[in-house]
This record gives sequence, structure tokens and C-alpha cells, in this order.
Amino acid sequence: MKEKLLNKIRSKEITVGVVGLGYVGLPLAVEKAKAGFKTIGFDVQDQKVEMVNAGKNYIGDVVDSDLEKLVEEGMLQATTDFSFVKNVDFIAICVPTPLDSHQQPDISYVRSSTEAVSKYLKKETMVVLESTTYPGTTEELIKPILEEGSGLKCGEDFYLGFSPERVDPGNLIYKTKNTPKVVGGIGKDATEVIAEMYRAVLEGDVYEVSSPAVAEMEKILENTYRNINIGLVNELAKLCNKMGISIWEVVDAAKTKPYGFQPFYPGPGLGGHCIPLDPYYLSWKAREYGFHTSMIESSMMINDTMPAYTVERAGEVLNRFEKSLKGANILVLGVAYKQDIDDYRESPALRVIEELEKTGANISFYDPWVPEYKYHGTIHKGITNYGQEVIENADLVMITCAHSNMDYDFVQKHAKVIFDTKNVMKNVKNRANIEVL
Repeated sequence: MKEKLLNKIRSKEITVGVVGLGYVGLPLAVEKAKAGFKTIGFDVQDQKVEMVNAGKNYIGDVVDSDLEKLVEEGMLQATTDFSFVKNVDFIAICVPTPLDSHQQPDISYVRSSTEAVSKYLKKETMVVLESTTYPGTTEELIKPILEEGSGLKCGEDFYLGFSPERVDPGNLIYKTKNTPKVVGGIGKDATEVIAEMYRAVLEGDVYEVSSPAVAEMEKILENTYRNINIGLVNELAKLCNKMGISIWEVVDAAKTKPYGFQPFYPGPGLGGHCIPLDPYYLSWKAREYGFHTSMIESSMMINDTMPAYTVERAGEVLNRFEKSLKGANILVLGVAYKQDIDDYRESPALRVIEELEKTGANISFYDPWVPEYKYHGTIHKGITNYGQEVIENADLVMITCAHSNMDYDFVQKHAKVIFDTKNVMKNVKNRANIEVL
């Protein structure tokens, strides 16, 4: 099986299947198709499937013309019918792994996708989970489902592995194609063949590890590393505020050291599809072994307090102008979770707005990338008449996302007072009405 699959990879006779056509899956499907592998995308959402088949792009990191061309050439198609799994030789599962209402891992999408794949899995197929999850998922959950549903045996009839997604929406340098990949398969043959499949498509290095659990843990490490360091700087931001010291100036000074220090910056909270979630997966799994990830849990708690702390600071800013939060008109600028993208998953701005509304403040928002967002089942629409009058009518302008296509000098000129939680206005010269987190 190993040599047969390696030969099919080299001759590009492999048909690829990608389950989940979101921020991870669609870019991966496009790169597989661009590399010369006929690709089928699977998704349960009719709208996504229809858009892909019409050559209409909805993901920022995908080039519109690439998708349109691949569909026209017949190299990429999408379907909701999982029976087409029987036609593929390589399957990447790229579905969401959110948290449930109790902050516990929700692997229902992974489970249901794997069950759907298992019904049509054929011999000599490579299956890879890319969704971020707790260590052990591939071997403890995916493998039994695939074997039971297909009647096939892992390692003998099909190969299984884990290769964590590394997607940074909006990154202008690193995309799916040139970002290094980590691969851990069940058995050396599985690792070798799956790694070869990625090497045939990607420009970045493919690093092989000894097992799926190692690959799963390294992904958690990547994002927990950031979570902890952001937690550290957020805690220092609170202390620096009490001491009358600028945390932003402190970090800028520290990063002049050419070794042993990497800069992280404070903010109103954590957002995105990985950093706010991944540590919960690890701490949940650790409890199975009677182990408490105390440092990780501390950073999670610190970061989780930042939206409320941001609102507290906003109240202090308004108090200096003899104005309370209750009844205040507050304009929030930016609800995406990071600059220059339209992704608001887990955005701290949404929680900041929620906390502000609890105080009785009147909230409006403007985001050039996100005209509206859905939060707790409710659609929130941004203002469409953004301009001088809107800024002047606000008792407080709060910046919660550092979009680069905003005229911050214009904001400073017309705002009564500004609370900049991202220090995006650091180069604005007139700072009389600006306060930073």
C-alpha cells in the first residue's frame, strides 16, 4: 500500500477530499487543486457548496481568480454528498472544534464528519485530521470510528494521521502554501506517505513526528505559548496602569533586546479560532490524568477578565469628563478579532460591547470589514453613515481593533475622548484626548 500510494502521489493520480470548506479547508482545497490533484470539497452547508461550484470566493486568504479558474477547469468541485468519499484517495478533515456552553471541548463536528467519511471509506486511502483538538483525538476517537464504520483496519487497509492547521487570516507573508507543516501518523508508513502528500503541494517544510499525539500536542503548545505570554502582558498592563507607567513603552523598550525576548501586547481580550480555545482543550484533557495546568489556567483567567477590565477603564475615562457609562453614547471602532480581516470569531470586541450594554450605555459600532455580526443568536448591524457627525456625537470613541484602513488622525480631530485599547493611534501627534489601555 505504501509504495502504491507514493507512486500515485508522484504521478498526481491522487484525488483529494477536503471536509469542511471554511478558513482552513477552502485554502487547503485550492492549494491541492493548484498542485494538480483533482479535489472534492465536502461541506454540510449548501450555501458554501453552491458558492464554490459557482467559482465565488468567500475566504480572504483565497485568490478569487484561482478559485474561479480551478472550478472552470474541473480541478475543484464541492458537494454535500459524502458518498463521493469513495472516489478519493486522500481526505483532510478541517471542521471547527469550538467550546460548548460549559467551556468544554465540542468535538461533535469532528465526530459527525468522521462518521460520514467512515461509511464510504475505501482501501488504500489516507485520512488526516487537521482540526485543532486535544492530544489523543486521532487515535482514541477517529481511528475507532473509521474502523467500525468502514470495516477496514488502520495501518493495513488505510493510513491515518494528524497534521494541525496553521492558518493566520490576513497574514500577508505566510499562507497555506508556504507555512511549514507538521505530520504525525499512526505508524511510520502512514507518516511517510501523508508527509509526502503535503510535500507534493506545499512549499513550506514538512516536519515528521512520531505519532498523532505529538502533532496534536505541538499545536496546543503553539497557541498556549501565545495565550500565556499575552496573559502575562495583560496582567502587567493592569499593574502599569496603577503605577502610571505605559505598558506599550515598556514592551517597545524590552524588544530592543536582540535575544531572549519576543514582544507580546495587551488588548481587550483574545479572539480568533485558536488562541482563546486551545488551552481549554489541553486543561480538559489534563484532568483525565489528575493533572492541573495551573500556569495555563491562570493565563486563561487573566485574559478572560480583559473585556470587563476594558469596560472598567472606559468608565474611569468618562468619569474624568464628569460622565457616567450609563446613558453615554459610545462608538466602538472595530469588531473583527484582528486587524484587516472580516473574521469576528471569539472577538473580544463582542464581549466588550456586551459588557458596555449591561451598564446602560448606548452602543454603536463601525468596522470597515464587518458591517454586521451575529452574537448569541442576534444580528448586530453597524452604522452605515460613519463620518464626522457620528464621531462628534459620541461621548467616548473606543478602538477595539487596529484596522489599518482607518483615518485615525480624523478620529482624533473630531472625538471628544478616545480609549485606544490597541495603541493603534501611537503615531497620532495630538494626544490630548487619547488614552491607551
